[in-house]
Amino acid sequence: MAGLTDAPRLGRYPAARHVIAHLSDTHLLDGGAPLGGRADTVAALTQAIAQLERLGTELDAIVVTGDVADLGEPDAYVRARAALEPLARSCEAELVWVMGNHDERAAFRAGLLDEAPSDTPVHRAVDVGGLRILSLDVTVPGWHHGTIDEHALAWLSEQLSVPATFGTVLALHHAPIATPLALMDVLELRGQDALAAALAGTDVRLILGGHLHYPTSGMFAGIPVSVAGATAFTMDLSAPPRDLVGIDGGRSFQVVHLFDEGAITAVVPLGDFPVVSSFGAEFLAELERLDAEGRLDRFSRKRPPA
Repeated sequence: MAGLTDAPRLGRYPAARHVIAHLSDTHLLDGGAPLGGRADTVAALTQAIAQLERLGTELDAIVVTGDVADLGEPDAYVRARAALEPLARSCEAELVWVMGNHDERAAFRAGLLDEAPSDTPVHRAVDVGGLRILSLDVTVPGWHHGTIDEHALAWLSEQLSVPATFGTVLALHHAPIATPLALMDVLELRGQDALAAALAGTDVRLILGGHLHYPTSGMFAGIPVSVAGATAFTMDLSAPPRDLVGIDGGRSFQVVHLFDEGAITAVVPLGDFPVVSSFGAEFLAELERLDAEGRLDRFSRKRPPA
């Protein structure tokens, strides 16, 4: 794994064993049309890719947790794939697609997976250097809420019956997590008790989701849950409590670092911003040449103002 060999470590924690870029809710439209006549979803995705390119081969996987398209149009999937596949190749990373409620299974299969069009659930298992990533389709055709049905439970249980070398990450669109947005409760994931039972005692280390359009985290059945903010538009959690307001701003994606024990998720704001401070590779190399006490003296010690 790139994280184990390339990332410098100067403290108590080791380098991450796996690094995942987690994007969600791109909501692309046919012809690259602006969403709602306003939000430039193509430019937002392009910006996310430009920022992820900086990480290079540090990335082991790129996971897109659903609503790739806004209306399930074939051209939207062609655009998403054409944008993200070159990034995955240059980073030498696995590209993992997850179905969302705005996606349509037949076009999703044909456009992203080179599979025959079909309305059957899109469940997939991907091995990433011993880490198993399970893409679970919890969508309900014709509806916007999610559900864990018997088919999904059976597939998930079969996959988890044998542990993976470095555990499992479960990726699904409707994350099993609370939200302060009352209207989103109507569109939540149903069957969560059955999902909790299926996950009990398994090697699932982390659950990745989307759907909510703002970055958030929590726990489900004792497992950390991380929801990526959307690249298309963001829900304004400072809006009045009874309102559901989507804004053309505040976009983000996440970078997930998985260790032998535990994981961390970091929110990356989308955009080019003025630099306030910067310590470059030369300074890091200087610290690497010092012993532990020298590093503290060079970088930790407070010095009088010049």
